[in-house]
Amino acid sequence: MLLAFSLSIILCFIGFQYLREKQYKSDFLNAQLQMYNRHLLEIVEDGLSHEEYIANHEKPFDDLRISIISLSGAVIYDNMISLDSLDNHSHRPEIATALNKGFGYHIGRQSASDGREYFYSATKGKRAIIRTAIPYSSTLRELLRADWNFLGVMILISSVMTILAYFATRRVGKTIERLNRFADKAKKGEAFDEDEPFPNDELGSISNHIVQLYAQWQQTIKDRDIAHEATLREEQEKIRIKRQLTNNINHELKTPVASIQVCLETLLSGISLSEEKRQELIERCYTNNERLRRLLADVSLITRMEDGSALIGKENVVINEIISEIADELEIMPNSERMTLHTDFSEQVVIDGNISLIGSIFRNLTENAIAYSEGKNIYISLVTNNEKECRIRFEDDGVGVEDKKLTRLFERFYRVDKGRSRQKGGTGLGLAIVKHAVLFHGGTITAGNRPDGGLRFDFTLKK
Repeated sequence: MLLAFSLSIILCFIGFQYLREKQYKSDFLNAQLQMYNRHLLEIVEDGLSHEEYIANHEKPFDDLRISIISLSGAVIYDNMISLDSLDNHSHRPEIATALNKGFGYHIGRQSASDGREYFYSATKGKRAIIRTAIPYSSTLRELLRADWNFLGVMILISSVMTILAYFATRRVGKTIERLNRFADKAKKGEAFDEDEPFPNDELGSISNHIVQLYAQWQQTIKDRDIAHEATLREEQEKIRIKRQLTNNINHELKTPVASIQVCLETLLSGISLSEEKRQELIERCYTNNERLRRLLADVSLITRMEDGSALIGKENVVINEIISEIADELEIMPNSERMTLHTDFSEQVVIDGNISLIGSIFRNLTENAIAYSEGKNIYISLVTNNEKECRIRFEDDGVGVEDKKLTRLFERFYRVDKGRSRQKGGTGLGLAIVKHAVLFHGGTITAGNRPDGGLRFDFTLKK
């Protein structure tokens, strides 16, 4: 449509220029005849011989027909046609125009007198009208014809402009076409997967910005949906974990509560018991009560880390001091439960954390090694220490754990040997507390077996 519009404008311009040039040549020809008419009109009005003037003076064109007409339209003189054959000329177009405006001309009218076509030019005076006429010959047609060289140049220029306009509009058209495809995909909410950038022009720049904004909007929506799904999964996982925790707590509480109830019922039954048996039942009640206390404390700690981590205070904690306290606690333990602690900390390590939770990491790992490793030595070493984090390794030289069970060590209430764990008084939450405490401090923890035997824990703590 744009090309058709451009071509229409060009054709109209060429047509207008053609008519304008033809009009200009007609006016120029009329001006020459009008000049001759005025000279002849002066001769007639001065009473001089017009025939002598016509015969002796040079005419602007050969074969020029000259007529003298009265203001009433009667032909007084004609150098080519007999006056008897001429009627009144007042209705001739050029005569009527001259009577009205003082001069006039007419192109290509056929003469009623001799049947030839003439170019007429008439000039009005005070007493008469002088009319000259040039017959349409090949010379006159050539004179009035438009300059085809000029028209050829205009056509050539127009053709070049049309070709350039075609490629320009084609480029714009392609951009608009791609924008239309983009709009259609945007309407359907689909991704605009065309990698080719838009042209480096104003429309292309605007198009690129629109596509980029749409892509960013789509990415935002996608990120929002992913975050929403992750939140839902996290909430569902929390609900599942809490339900599982409740079920596990219920299961774990049954054994010590049942044991305490049996002991108390026996003591309250009035059965005659020896002092030794009575003491045994009381100690059993105390042991199970202590187990219940530790279980409730561990559950409370995990719940506090999950639901109220923002309320847990932080301060500068020196890891070296906590390890020293662990070493002192091991020194006063009975020989049957004692393990030798070996430390390799080449420098002081300070982090911004909660001293109670960090202490629970090392204490639970130590208690786990004492209770289940069957080893004699504990090794705590500083692997790396920089401005962002520290990496610590905790090892024992015990029996280790089967590889297939390593991934479940940090699950709540998971026990490698359930019977043995309950005999030791374990709650099954120690390593779960360790994992949550490490996560609370922005770190990660992994478990594996040492090449020489024993269990190894590698964990990081953010500074």
